[in-house]
Order: sequence, then C-alpha cells, then structure tokens
Amino acid sequence: MQQIFEQNVSFNQVRRRRLMQICAITALGLIAALAVANGITFIIFAAGVAALLLAFVFAFRQKLQTAAYILLWSMSAMLSAFAMTGAGLFDLAILGYPGLLVFAAILGSIGLFISVLLFVIAQCILLTWLTLQGYITPNIPSLSWPHLVFILVIFIVTGFCIYILVRDIKRLMWSLQLENSKVEQSQAKIQHLANHDSLTNLANRSYGETLFQQSLAACLQQQQQLALLFIDLDNFKPVNDALGHAAGDDLLKQLAQRLRAILTKDQALIRFGGDEFLVLAPHVADSQQLEQLADRLISQITAAFTILQTQVSVSASIGIACAPADGTDFKQLCRKADIAMYRAKEEGRNTYYYFDDSLDKANDDKFKLLQMLRLGLLEQQFRLYYQPQVALNSGRITAVEALLRWPQPDGSMIGPDQFIPLAENSGLINELGSWVIDQACQHIAQLRQQGFAHLRVAVNLSVVQFKDGQLPGIVRQALQRAALPAQALELELTESLLVDNTDHILQQLNALSQLGVTIAIDDFGTGYSNLSYLQRFNASTLKIDRSFVSTDAQWQANAPLVQAIIQMAGSLGLTTIAEGIEHAAVMEKLLALGCKEGQGYYWSPAVAMEQLPALLSKLQLQAKAL
Repeated sequence: MQQIFEQNVSFNQVRRRRLMQICAITALGLIAALAVANGITFIIFAAGVAALLLAFVFAFRQKLQTAAYILLWSMSAMLSAFAMTGAGLFDLAILGYPGLLVFAAILGSIGLFISVLLFVIAQCILLTWLTLQGYITPNIPSLSWPHLVFILVIFIVTGFCIYILVRDIKRLMWSLQLENSKVEQSQAKIQHLANHDSLTNLANRSYGETLFQQSLAACLQQQQQLALLFIDLDNFKPVNDALGHAAGDDLLKQLAQRLRAILTKDQALIRFGGDEFLVLAPHVADSQQLEQLADRLISQITAAFTILQTQVSVSASIGIACAPADGTDFKQLCRKADIAMYRAKEEGRNTYYYFDDSLDKANDDKFKLLQMLRLGLLEQQFRLYYQPQVALNSGRITAVEALLRWPQPDGSMIGPDQFIPLAENSGLINELGSWVIDQACQHIAQLRQQGFAHLRVAVNLSVVQFKDGQLPGIVRQALQRAALPAQALELELTESLLVDNTDHILQQLNALSQLGVTIAIDDFGTGYSNLSYLQRFNASTLKIDRSFVSTDAQWQANAPLVQAIIQMAGSLGLTTIAEGIEHAAVMEKLLALGCKEGQGYYWSPAVAMEQLPALLSKLQLQAKAL
C-alpha cells in the first residue's frame, strides 16, 4: 500500500511538471505571436495567454485537474476562434489541433482526451457545413511574416509536447526494464533460496531429488549406475551441547566446504537435514571407486575442525545404495541408504556399509515387531517368569529374579533379546519397565502373604528408565500399591549403565537407596568392571555373568577370573551371585571359592507366577533335607 501511494505521488509530480512546462512554452509562443498580431487576432492571443497563466497558477497549486481543463478548453476555444474568423477549415489554426490532442493525451484523463477529440471532430464538421452553406466565407489572407510566426509557434509547441511525451515513454520503458530485471533477480534469488540450504548453501532435500532425477537419466542412458551415499555425523550432538548451536552451525559450514572441495564436477553434495548429508556419485565404474570416495569423505570428516578456538573432532557413518540396482525412486533409495547407514553405526561407526535386501527385511521385521510391541503393551500380553536365587551353603531361597516373557498365541515365545532393545529405542521401555516393577511388587506381596514371608524380588532395569528422572517415584508408588517393604525389592543394573550420565543416575540411585531398595550389579565381568563405580553406586550385590560358569569349558577358562571377582567383592562387602549354574560340581567349586548365592537350571528354569509357589515349596523342602 505504501509503495502504491509513493508511485501515485511520483506520477502527480511528473504530471504537474508537464502541465507547467506546456503552459509556459505555449504562453511564450503566444506572446511571440502577440508581437506581430493586431485587431481580433491580438485579442484572441491575449485571451489565450491569460488562460495559460491561470492554468499555470492552478498547476503550481497542485490543482492539476482544473489546470488541465483550463489549458485544453481555452486552447480549443482559441483555435476555434481563429478558424471561425479566418480561413475556416483552411486556417492555420487547424494545425494546432494535433498539438491539442497531444496535450490531452499527456495531461488529461481518458474522458478528457475523448472529449477534446470529439470537440475537434465536431469543430471541423461544423466549419465545413457553415462554409458549404454560405454562413461563413473563408478569409484566406495573403502570406505574411505573422503567418510564419504563427506556424512556427504551432510547430514548436507541438514538437515540444511530442518530445516530452516520447521522452516520458522512453523513461517508462527503461523503468519497466529495470523493474523487470529486479523481478528476474528476485525470482532467481527466491528460486535459489527454495532449492538451497540457508546455512551451508548446499542443495536441499527437495532440489536434491531434482538433481537425482537428472543424474539418474544420464546414467541410465549410458547404462551406468548412480550411487547415493547417506552421511550421518556420529557425535555431532555433544558439539552443540558443549559449545552451543552457533558452533554446531559453524562446523556444518566448514564440513560442507571440505566435502564440496573433494567432489568432482558431476558429483553433488546435498544437505538432507540436521547433520545428515547426501552425495550423488554418477557414472560409478566399480565398487572400488565408490569405496575410495567413501574413504575420502570419512577422512575429511574426521580431520579436526577449529571451532571457537577449540579443536573439535567428529566422525561419520555412511550408508550406500545404488540405482538402478537398489531402485530408481529417490525416497526409497534414501531410505535404503539410511538403513545401511544405521548398520554402519552398529558395526562400530566411522565406516560405510552397502545396502542389501537382508537389511530391508530386517528393517521390515523390526517395524512389524514394533507394531506388535505397542499392541502387546496395550493388551498386556507380557508375563513375568521367576527364577530362584539360592544360598549355596544351605539351599535356602534368598530371592527370585523377575524375567520378562512375551508369549504368542501359537505357543511360541519372543525373547527379551529381540523386543527389549526395540522397546528402548522406541521409548516404550519406560511404560514396559514400570509395568514390570509394579507386577513384580504385586506378585511378591502375594507370595509373602502365602507364607514366603522373607521372599525378595530382583528386577532388571534399562538405562533408558533413568533418562526422565521419574524412576524413584515409580518404584515408590509400586511399593505403596503392593504394600511391600522396600527391602523386598532389589534393582539390577548392568555395568554399562554405570558409565552413562553417571551423576544423573547416581542421584536417582541414592534416592532409591534411601527408600531401602537394594542395588545389584548384573553381568559383572563382561564390561568395564570399574571398581570405583561399585563404591559410588552403593551396590550390595554382584552377579557373575553366566558366560563364565555355564559350561565346563567356560569354567576351566574363567575359574581364576571368577575367583578374583569373588575375592574383590568380598573385600568390598558385596554379596556375590553366580548366574547360569547348571551342575552340582560347578556349584560346589563356586561355594569353595566363597561365592554366596547362585541361580540357574541346576535348581530350576524361570517359571510362570502360577507355578512359582509350588517351586518355592519344593526348594524349601530340599533345603531342609540338606
């Protein structure tokens, strides 16, 4: 709206200037004609000059419409008077009518121009009729110098008007060309912004698809393959967390410059989103050439960056898919390269991996299992099984470990090793873990009421359950609902959990210890085996992993290590529990080494809640018989 107002103001200023110029030049011409005029001619010229001066005053005062009307109609009247009193249609004044029409075109509206044109036509018709009817007799004078002056005035005024009209048109055309150029530049800039990432100036995902289609068409025509490399930075988030998002943006810009510098002219670098990039490599001759490209990309990414005067290092995982072998649809090829990239992460990161159909099947299976998992949670399809933990010296039952099972309608069982990692990655582990804690507390409370008064339960935890800081509250509520003393619950943590966000976990474990819940370290010896963590986390129990003792060969190979773990645990005041005991001989050797408790098939596999009371009673009788 502001721009339109400014344009109207500019147009009115030009129109005012033209009105004043035409009034002035015409007045000067008439004044020159006055010098040689006499009689009625002098009076007509004088009236014309007066009208022009009046029009000039109105134009000066911004009364443009009034000034235009005065100018045009006074000049029309003056020319008509000359024609009527002179030679009629043959009078020199008729030469002024074209100039008058030019005035009207420059200064007036379309209505005023048409009015003047009709007036001129009517005037010519009237003069012709009056002459033919004998009402007026043309007075054709002999040629004189005043006639020349009058003609020159008409030509000069008309020529000046035509000149300024043409000059205005040229200026308008130049202005339009300039505006058109600006519009084209703006459109090109808008098109560039729409097709490119604003941070790195790389092609964005949308434009990347267009580049893919162009490259694919050329490759198919030459019967060559087009490789798509999906790049994901492995540890970019810590850069943002430690140095801020501005530093992360700087790293991405530097990375884009590096990668672009090593690519050939026909290869394209695309920012897919976040810390993900695509490389389109057309006309790839063989896998060796492609692997060399992947190695160069990884080498450039892993080289240190200087960000905020700090040396920063990142790595990348790359998934590779090729067209047409893996498909020709851009989105599907990106999906397949993405799947391969995640396999590269699973293989240790900072490497590349090719897509194959087995990955797609595994991904489909994972997706289907995830849908089943959501439904299983909704319909409470999961069940808790329990395996006893037994004192090795007396056979007395000290606790039971709650183990999650997922029975299927066909009688089969989906193992925890399949659905627990999926639950952790999908965020469902919190809901599932809360259900396990609540169910275990309810079951043990029932068993304690049935005569197993000192029975305790051990429940495994995932590191993801500590992420939101709600675990102490969940445990407290479960104990309250079951009316179960906190001492009856033991929470088992894996070693790897102890080094993940330690302070955050430590705060929650301290809160759980204050409730009276005990902490056990599960699968000890398979991970970091850091003694300082054991002391910090106030653990009371150490569980020796089954991989050390479940077979004779494992026992023979690991007996010295098991002995060292038992001695170390004893020196720290920790109770040791050996998992996976299947034979009496192994149980006796563990007892001789000082191991306090054990669990395994030697006593019983895990059983459903319905079978647990009978199993516990049986084991109690066996203990009394010892």
